[in-house]
Amino acid sequence: MAKVLYITANPKPEDQSYSLAVGRAFLDAYRQEKPDDEIVVLDLYRMDIPYIDADVFSGWGKLQQGIAFDQLSAEEKEKVGAISALTDQFIDADKYVFVTPLWNFSVPPKMKAYIDTICIAGKTFSYTPQGPVGLLTGKRAVHIQARGGIYSEGPGAEMEFGDRYIRTVLSFIGITDVESIIVEGMAQMPDQADEIRARAIEQAKDAAKRFAREQQPV
Repeated sequence: MAKVLYITANPKPEDQSYSLAVGRAFLDAYRQEKPDDEIVVLDLYRMDIPYIDADVFSGWGKLQQGIAFDQLSAEEKEKVGAISALTDQFIDADKYVFVTPLWNFSVPPKMKAYIDTICIAGKTFSYTPQGPVGLLTGKRAVHIQARGGIYSEGPGAEMEFGDRYIRTVLSFIGITDVESIIVEGMAQMPDQADEIRARAIEQAKDAAKRFAREQQPV
């Protein structure tokens, strides 16, 4: 039995969001294939995710000096403890599904805050004389992204930093088996929006079946 983190970053209701609608289709199809897997849903816009701020840096610094966690200030304990819990939860999972819109060429701020909690030296990657090395090898991920314009090709391709960012971060921490499911062009071609969504939903169902299969040894 695998543990799957289903991580969304969109404050809209599901029926008003292309990314969440495609994500729901993926999740339902995956559950049909793997009903016994544990799926943990993280709706980032309903969570209090600490930003890396002065309290966090101060708390981390004290811990590195050997000061006990109980001796941190109340603010430091709250924020550092929350970040550590999110990091450990991420490490404990086997598979990940990220669901985001493309906002201003990148991911929503809540997703960026969450990413900052999972990129922790000594836990998800380590520094070596040859450079940083990801520690979460052997895991798999899917990124479902909705974007109103066309960014998969043409001039927009150079401005897409959402899917590229997610894939870069995952590779950095050792997760290289990543598939992207993109639903795009709905705002640019509103008369085709329903058709675009329908195609993406079918693509998501097929991807969920692949995601449910056991990973083949390399």
